[in-house]
Amino acid sequence: MVSVLSWALKRSPWLYHFNASSCNGCDIEILAAITPRLDAERFGARLVGSPRHADVLVVSGAVNRKTAKRLRMIYELMPSPKVVVAVGSCACSGGIFRESFNIIGGVDKVIPVDVYVPGCPPRPHTILAGLAKAFQILAERRRGGKR
Repeated sequence: MVSVLSWALKRSPWLYHFNASSCNGCDIEILAAITPRLDAERFGARLVGSPRHADVLVVSGAVNRKTAKRLRMIYELMPSPKVVVAVGSCACSGGIFRESFNIIGGVDKVIPVDVYVPGCPPRPHTILAGLAKAFQILAERRRGGKR
């Protein structure tokens, strides 16, 4: 898979991480997937500080009323083509908080999601596999000129 990704991507995919109101369990696992031990940078991936520079939006946590507007704004600031990865049960479906008064639901209630990485929290290897899938989708969109 690595050789396919390195051939397909003409430039490195950059990630922007947004915490939509998670308990930080998924955030810790996302950082574990990015660190040198599992080395997501071998795909050229790195975290960036601005959504204007990002190709992949990594979202953790259920979306609440306050973060929905910010999440939509961040998505719109990203240049096309872009890919969204929902990490964790809360980001995928609202998780255990989905019945709460303030929770809208998962990320797909606000913006389109391309890759779902389930788990509470998901293991770093699972997150890395989800990112690899996101990089493949990004490469296809770069070739096809879609979203």
